[in-house]
Amino acid sequence: MFSLYFFFICVFFIGIFGFFLTKKHVILLLIAIELLLLAANLLLSVYSVLLDDLFGQMFALIVLTIAAAESAVGLAILLINFRLRGSVFISFINLLKG
Repeated sequence: MFSLYFFFICVFFIGIFGFFLTKKHVILLLIAIELLLLAANLLLSVYSVLLDDLFGQMFALIVLTIAAAESAVGLAILLINFRLRGSVFISFINLLKG
């Protein structure tokens, strides 16, 4: 059981490192955020099974739907940026200001 927790914590820290080390690509930033949310959901699910409580699994399901919506909106903004500017770099995101 300890190895399972260790794996989830490693996935979480990989997401944190990816979030802070990604300086140019928006896609890698979105992947890092998804890794963070995935690790949190897995830990919530495991703890809710261990504690025999469904609130953790329901909360993980809500976080999963919010993560899917966040990913869809982020990719839509990325697609619009790519069509307008021709690149997916973070440095060109500030040009989307209205």
